[in-house]
Amino acid sequence: MEIVTHLINDTIEFYKWTLTIADKRVEKWPLMDNPLPTLAISTSYLLFLWLGPKYMKNREPFQLRKTLIIYNFSMVFLNFFIFKELFMAARAASYSYICQPVDYSDDPNEVRVAGALWWYFISKGIEYLDTVFFILRKKFNQVTFLHVYHHCTMFTLWWIGIKWVAGGQSFFGAHMNAMIHVLMYLYYGLASCGPKIQKYLWWKKYLTIIQMIQFHVTIGHTALSLYVNCDFPHWMHYSLICYAITFIILFGNFYYQTYRRQQPRRDASSSSSSKAGKALSNGTLNGLSKAANGAVLTGSKEEKPQENSGRRKRKGRAKRD
Repeated sequence: MEIVTHLINDTIEFYKWTLTIADKRVEKWPLMDNPLPTLAISTSYLLFLWLGPKYMKNREPFQLRKTLIIYNFSMVFLNFFIFKELFMAARAASYSYICQPVDYSDDPNEVRVAGALWWYFISKGIEYLDTVFFILRKKFNQVTFLHVYHHCTMFTLWWIGIKWVAGGQSFFGAHMNAMIHVLMYLYYGLASCGPKIQKYLWWKKYLTIIQMIQFHVTIGHTALSLYVNCDFPHWMHYSLICYAITFIILFGNFYYQTYRRQQPRRDASSSSSSKAGKALSNGTLNGLSKAANGAVLTGSKEEKPQENSGRRKRKGRAKRD
């Protein structure tokens, strides 16, 4: 018991010491005074993951089409705002893309960078709604480990980033990720508009590829910073590399399971129209893929075999008619 008491006291003392080197510019900003509000929001999110499916078990799923359209396009504008602010402020402050230490001064451009990073942190909290909408629409299969891990860790860990390093090297990954999220939420927003738009959304898998490229670029950029001995907390650099590796593994597995693993099935189905028709009716081909907000997308290439199969079956009847 005495050991536990000492451990708790040492942890408290260490936290108090870290506050002495925290960014004084952000300490009065919303959610930044202490980690408890952020931890409470993340804990509530995890609690909803457990209670939400139980609540929806015997209820009809919500449609939320208009809500999703408004939400997704709002996230497009928010992420574009974050990207624009980070890019313009970093350019005005003559930031280096190789090594940029944190400037804790009240320089307008530095405060602008810090403000944009704070909005980036807030956007990660707003993204918890992705999961809420999945559960309310009973798209439970979309709430994977990758989905929960990504959302929960990003919001929680970025509190640390804003508290201690709201500027400098932090801008690079944030403005790259914000731009990618513009494309992602644009895709989700268009998918929410219905089947007339969904049939043109052939580029879902390329979003996953772009995300994986992002993680490789992050590792390369961080490793370069370590190589040149950039004046930025090295423990954060090493932690970021490890964090990016976990995403490469998880997103790589997702890409393989979703696109590459089903490729032989599509090749086999093309050799027999009857088998293709059966596979399509059971939804085993990759012609039916779910958008990240639960919308079902039907690829135009996969629709054709089904239509042609139907035409073959009705060919004689069509002629008689």
